[in-house]
Amino acid sequence: MLIELLRHGRTDYNEEKRYQGRSDPPLSARGRAELRRAEHSPAVVYVTPLRRTAETARVLFPQAELVSVDGLREMDFGQFEGKNYHEMEQDPAYRAWVASGCESPCPGGESRAVFCERVCRAFMTLTDAALARGEQRLVIVAHGGTQMAVLERFALPRKTYYEWCAPLAGGFVLDASDWRTRRTLHVREMVRYTKEEL
Repeated sequence: MLIELLRHGRTDYNEEKRYQGRSDPPLSARGRAELRRAEHSPAVVYVTPLRRTAETARVLFPQAELVSVDGLREMDFGQFEGKNYHEMEQDPAYRAWVASGCESPCPGGESRAVFCERVCRAFMTLTDAALARGEQRLVIVAHGGTQMAVLERFALPRKTYYEWCAPLAGGFVLDASDWRTRRTLHVREMVRYTKEEL
């Protein structure tokens, strides 16, 4: 089975370098305009409850049924939600979080470890179920953090969390042939669903 693990398209928060997390901005006009339809048409695409993933999936895979999976949603950044670095650079709580390597819990939000465990648990459930049904391809449109959490834990070649950051509307096609025996995924290719490289 192949797994296509994608990041949503561009939002205004992306443009302004704001922490989106559980916030729910739509795709921006530019984000919608730069997306291109995929060449394959899966029957089902898994998304998160946040509309930027569903909006992206509707453009890429317009005929697919969209199924929302709460466990794949982006990290909860708590009181940092909707803000960017410039607005928080003097905030002691933000500075402490950055000093921790962004691994300590966000005030009112999640730690990276809790987030990664939540995402990986949801991903394992989806993958195991798809394999049990004999599916040939599993397509997920989620978030940058979702990708990084899954790929750091399961993908070969091994890379660190931030090394797996994919571009907007981009992601990875993964070979799950060793999933049942080794819980590993092999990267087949990187993909990007934009009309041009931006």
